[in-house]
Amino acid sequence: MGQKSTRVTRKDIAREAGVSETIVSYVMNNNRYVDKEKKKRVLEAVSRLGYRPNPIARALKGKKLNHIIFITDQITEHFSLLLGELEKNAYDLGYIISLCESRNTPQFVSDIISRCYDGVIVSSISFSIESIRQLIDADIPVVLLVNRDYHEVHGAAKIDTGLYEGAVKSVRYLSGAGCRNIIYIDRYSRSGHFSTMNDLRYRGFVEEMKRLGLSDAPEENVVTGCCSREEVALQTGRCLESRPVDAILGRNDELACIAMQAAQRLGYRIPEEIRVIGFDNSSLSQFCTPPITTMEIQRSAVAKEAVEMLQSMIESRAVPPSAAFSTRLIERESTGGSP
Repeated sequence: MGQKSTRVTRKDIAREAGVSETIVSYVMNNNRYVDKEKKKRVLEAVSRLGYRPNPIARALKGKKLNHIIFITDQITEHFSLLLGELEKNAYDLGYIISLCESRNTPQFVSDIISRCYDGVIVSSISFSIESIRQLIDADIPVVLLVNRDYHEVHGAAKIDTGLYEGAVKSVRYLSGAGCRNIIYIDRYSRSGHFSTMNDLRYRGFVEEMKRLGLSDAPEENVVTGCCSREEVALQTGRCLESRPVDAILGRNDELACIAMQAAQRLGYRIPEEIRVIGFDNSSLSQFCTPPITTMEIQRSAVAKEAVEMLQSMIESRAVPPSAAFSTRLIERESTGGSP
């Protein structure tokens, strides 16, 4: 008979790292200062031995931490507003919720697992499929706000927030207004995280442009690869100078605003010569000049569904059916709508 496997304990980590169990506890809980060299040895021992916290401690007598983490790519106004809606629903069920920007590293995933959060809500393009699977394998309930293709992920609840549909409706709206030369302003990233067909907003733009016969290669209508706001403005300006453009669709309101201002600096009149649409209905879209037409996500309904799904998974460990919500176009002056 083979030797029975045993769970790695903090005592094993302490022995491997040459420190006390107290130091191991401080490092794992991240609640005390620990000398950098000792912390490094502990984390290396954790990695070598494959240590995972004992989930029995969390489940003992039905006790929970009552703490949910919300992982996003960037802490923007949209996610802050969505967090506010999540927090209201979570608090009513006895949970607190924390917003955390994605750090797509093994250590980040290990930290989430070791801190025994009751559940995780993910709205991130950069947080990898493998990282999501690790959370699921660690028996942590996960709800995905679907902003990319997650068909390969099983064991997580999924909510379609309408991003693909919103991009499609935006292109359709611009086409219906007579626009034929539409460009899409993609995310900026210092880490090289740019949109592909896996991203639902990007996919919606590309596929609808093809369906309407507006472009045989819509990928060429995308301003992408920028690492800063300033570069987005610069590349948008170069695009406007090199080709005919009569409409701009921003991946979010900030990008739409940056692109609109780049067009205005070149002398284009908005919306007479170029129409502009953003995404998310942030305060920025309301206070730009002119105010920007935008596609709004049903934040309140999405947040309520996400928290209820997570609560159901925490209690039953069963994955609930997927849910889907539509987006709503809010017309403003950037497309000729009412002020």
